[in-house]
Amino acid sequence: MLDQLTQLDQNLFIAINNGLSNPFFDWLMPLLRNRYFWSPLYLFLVVFLLQNYKRQGFIILVFFLLTFAITDYFSASIIKPAVERLRPCNDPAFKAGVKSLISCGSGFSFPSSHASNHFALGMFLITIFYTRWKWILPLALLWAISISFAQVYVGVHYPIDVTAGGILGCMIGYVTGTVFLSIYPNKKWNTGY
Repeated sequence: MLDQLTQLDQNLFIAINNGLSNPFFDWLMPLLRNRYFWSPLYLFLVVFLLQNYKRQGFIILVFFLLTFAITDYFSASIIKPAVERLRPCNDPAFKAGVKSLISCGSGFSFPSSHASNHFALGMFLITIFYTRWKWILPLALLWAISISFAQVYVGVHYPIDVTAGGILGCMIGYVTGTVFLSIYPNKKWNTGY
């Protein structure tokens, strides 16, 4: 069963990494997974939260950063060293068929920290703001999914890596968002009034 799952994962990786290859994606996907590309979004969030929520906005930002730190620690420092799955672009038995668009890196592959971190941050924002702004759900998920998809497309992660990272991130983001709301049940972000 594990062999079949690995084969399915590799086949899906090839379908995305090679099968969907085109000049536009070759330009776009490395940008989507680059943290500096999203700097304007992070700056917008900081300004928006501080301007609209003042002191509470600062507290939201602290929880936002805490969510990132917890997720990154679990994915990169606990799970990856325990699993030790090679990245597709580093696997000697597999890398010949990988179209690498960025430097492969030396770290392990499972789970994707990019996926876990961005799904955690997205889920944290969804948990806090969904009752006020329903549109945050599709936007936050599209953001995290696009980054995760880009990780596969550029050749540094298998689909199962980003899927597991997404699940881990959603769980952590939901927990930190729920803890935040239990400590700060403010109507401004919880009820939409």
